[in-house]
Amino acid sequence: MEAAIRNAMHSEQLNRRNLTAQRWSVVLLVLNFIGAVVYVVAASNGWVIPRERELGLHSVTGEPYVWALSVFPVCVVFLVLNLTWGAFILARKRWHSGIFWLLTIPIWLAAVVLDFAHH
Repeated sequence: MEAAIRNAMHSEQLNRRNLTAQRWSVVLLVLNFIGAVVYVVAASNGWVIPRERELGLHSVTGEPYVWALSVFPVCVVFLVLNLTWGAFILARKRWHSGIFWLLTIPIWLAAVVLDFAHH
């Protein structure tokens, strides 16, 4: 009888931990989405001006440098955040959280594709 109660309590603690891990995973996924939006907005500083493109003007300016300086901080922050999140998943064997972690890939891929479509 006591063993059954202990098992039930242990199971309840595991469920609470899993729920907390799920919540953090959702929060981190939403943060990645926000970060991707910030990346696109920051990257837009280095985009080619459509009017210049229409006129065939391909001036050599500092746009690549402006782009790099704009997106570098965002990329570094989210690279560190996502590597830490991935290490946590591996260390704690939270495979269900890994699904959310993997969902960051299409988010960032879409942001990069949108950015490079404007260069």
